Amino acid sequence: MFENIFFKKALIASICGFICLPILIVSPMLANAASQESYELKIPLGLDEEAFKVPQDNPMTKEKIELGRLLFFDKRLSANNTIACASCHIPSLAFTDGQPVSTGINNQQGGRSAPTAINRGFSKAQFWDGRAATLEDQSIGPFANLIEHGFTSHDELIKKINSIKGYKKLFSDIYGINKLTKENVGRAIASFQRTLVSGNSPFDRFDYDGDQKAISESAKRGKKLFFDKARCNLCHMGTNFSDEQFHNIGIGWDDSDTLDLGRYRVSKSEKDIGAFKTPTLREITKTAPYMHDGRFATLKDVIAHYNEGGIKNPFLDNQIIPLKLSDSEKNDLIAMLRSLEGEGWQHVKAPTEFPQ
Repeated sequence: MFENIFFKKALIASICGFICLPILIVSPMLANAASQESYELKIPLGLDEEAFKVPQDNPMTKEKIELGRLLFFDKRLSANNTIACASCHIPSLAFTDGQPVSTGINNQQGGRSAPTAINRGFSKAQFWDGRAATLEDQSIGPFANLIEHGFTSHDELIKKINSIKGYKKLFSDIYGINKLTKENVGRAIASFQRTLVSGNSPFDRFDYDGDQKAISESAKRGKKLFFDKARCNLCHMGTNFSDEQFHNIGIGWDDSDTLDLGRYRVSKSEKDIGAFKTPTLREITKTAPYMHDGRFATLKDVIAHYNEGGIKNPFLDNQIIPLKLSDSEKNDLIAMLRSLEGEGWQHVKAPTEFPQ
């Protein structure tokens, strides 16, 4: 009987292109959790629901997600009221900003590009160098960065949010009295970010549902190249197309004066010099320019870099070798990457009003 019920649910999910993943409120840490409405996240076809982790101390609720959305888009959460999380993670650009490196407060230039906020709930260590262990940590990091949001400390951020009565009430309703803390700010924004998912792409419908018409013949050839001659899957593996590891792929070694040491800054391990986290390839056609420094304007440029075997350096990953791809094979790879344009995030809109 139970097997039949499970089969029917799985069949319905396959037809819809989504798996419904109920997220229950189980944490005693939230004083008012019982009065909140739990949130049922829809995991699109192609993504691994087992890889989607929600911390026990941060169960997702509709109220918390909405608070996170407000905080994400509110420019008042910067030292001079000009920068929001959404300034560098723009919905129409698949939550990137279309710039080689991001621009922060007072038009200051950062040193790296803004990675997409999509499918962060399937990722472990956050940022290009993995310096944030959780999505909650990542969500509050930029506020205390003088180039990004411009606060000298998180205490300044909390003081500013506390000055807005509407936010004080929301935090009190969700977390309890006197619970407006940087940790709860991070929990709210992380909850919102976990709703930004991408799946059920043409590639998924071809690969999981067997829909032969979902992708072009060129994309089918590109898929074979991806898992064979082009060796892309050695790093871009799994349903989110990332091994969650850090690799030196020969970026930046053509200018030693501006070389970014990457993961080494965090780990202090020599093997991590010039290594950066493998990004997801989902929605890759919308997140140009590419690489941690935004040096490549097009996917054609990216593939050319790999085809040549990267820029030689003492710490180059041993998986990076010349590929000898023809022009037609490069085009097929790009067709395959285009087939990873999915759904599950396009509904997000900026709030029209903010707490006062």
